[in-house]
Amino acid sequence: MHNEKLPLLADPEKATHAKYNARESWRMFEIMSEFVSSTELLSGIRPAVSIFGSARTSPDHPNYELTERIARKLSDAGFAVMSGGGPGVMEAANKGAFYGISPSVGLNIQLPHEQHDNPYQDISVSFSHFFVRKVMFVKYASAYVVMPGGFGTLDELMEALTLVQTGKTRKIPIILVQSGFWNGLLDWFRDALVAEKTISPEDLNLVKVIDDPEAVVCAIFDHYETQGFEPTAHDREIQLYL
Repeated sequence: MHNEKLPLLADPEKATHAKYNARESWRMFEIMSEFVSSTELLSGIRPAVSIFGSARTSPDHPNYELTERIARKLSDAGFAVMSGGGPGVMEAANKGAFYGISPSVGLNIQLPHEQHDNPYQDISVSFSHFFVRKVMFVKYASAYVVMPGGFGTLDELMEALTLVQTGKTRKIPIILVQSGFWNGLLDWFRDALVAEKTISPEDLNLVKVIDDPEAVVCAIFDHYETQGFEPTAHDREIQLYL
């Protein structure tokens, strides 16, 4: 009996290509599984604040201590704190929240360098895909607090700015801490992006620079003074398309 698959199996290159395509197809189910499991874990944790910053920040660095103080104040004010679950600023954020009254949440991803899970997590979620993890950071955050960091921190910051600017997610406070670190970037936004009209002048209002931990908490409460922390029906609808 003639089998049309035999020529394919007899050709090693075609057979390898077919196996690769099959693996790619099954990868979609892995991605779906990550979305489902993380949504089930995180959907009941509100309100929450996502904190970002360098994995390379040592425990004796001033930014570590500052992050820990901010996270503790947020936790005691009733906010769950979400971080990347790794070392550095992520550890400081989880540690501050861990000793507060609200949950400390780590959205962990395994990397070839730097990343290892810190021990200060009440709730830990593990991801294989960066983009699924980024969706969860935005979807369940009532605010972003961004400490000094590297490419990963900038990636998260730009993702949030883009989603808020384009209306793909609700407007949330995006707070940059340590003005000395961020002023150069904000000057470039103003002198290059606004000057070239690649962004509007009002887009600069999407971020605030605040260095005092208490003021960070107050700024978040001020933002929600006329509305609740719970997303509206409209917010939920647009976040379906993150």
